[in-house]
Amino acid sequence: MKQHHYVSRYLWFVLGVLINSFGVALITQAALGTSPISSIPYVLSLRFPITLGEFTFILNLVYILGQIVLLRRAFQPIQLLQIAVNVIFSAFIDVSMNLLSWLQPDHIAVKLIALILGCAILGVGISIEVAPDVLVVPGEGIVRAMTQVSGKRFGSVKVFFDCTLVAIALILSFLFFHGLNGLGLGTVISALIIGRFVNLYNRYLPLIPYLRSLAAAPVTEADS
Repeated sequence: MKQHHYVSRYLWFVLGVLINSFGVALITQAALGTSPISSIPYVLSLRFPITLGEFTFILNLVYILGQIVLLRRAFQPIQLLQIAVNVIFSAFIDVSMNLLSWLQPDHIAVKLIALILGCAILGVGISIEVAPDVLVVPGEGIVRAMTQVSGKRFGSVKVFFDCTLVAIALILSFLFFHGLNGLGLGTVISALIIGRFVNLYNRYLPLIPYLRSLAAAPVTEADS
């Protein structure tokens, strides 16, 4: 059924968004520095009385504008629904932070395990979110727009983008706190490996080709 075809793609997309939010929260709770995608909102949330999720929402609006500027006529109006996605993603970050509030690791080994697990979860969420080719979280949408313009691999552009976010967050941290606050070894590790996790899942996780096939499959009148 045509309707079932599209519903299935959007449900997988929403699942990817929820996984992303949980991965971001787990990385943050690992207490080695938040994920690159949340580095700027997290530093700002430590300085101002606004939550991580709320600052994420604001920054994601900037990413949506960036996609429009980069893609111009190639930007699909339906992608404005990323604003609604932004609401879900940002809200569930705060929900996930509350759910994981019990996680207060003290030992460095536990922190590293939580960090790597969070990166792995965020990577699989990104892969699941992008593969159905419907909408994307704005932070990944801007990476996809950069990928289209540059012709580079998505995961490689993701690494470059994440490193740029970390650099900006670092500047803000020194500006506000005169030192590192909200950033750390975990932020650097996340910036370097999340994109590689994405490339790994895209190449070896059987679910990803299946989701891509849903996006590529033509829907005929007989199917509707």
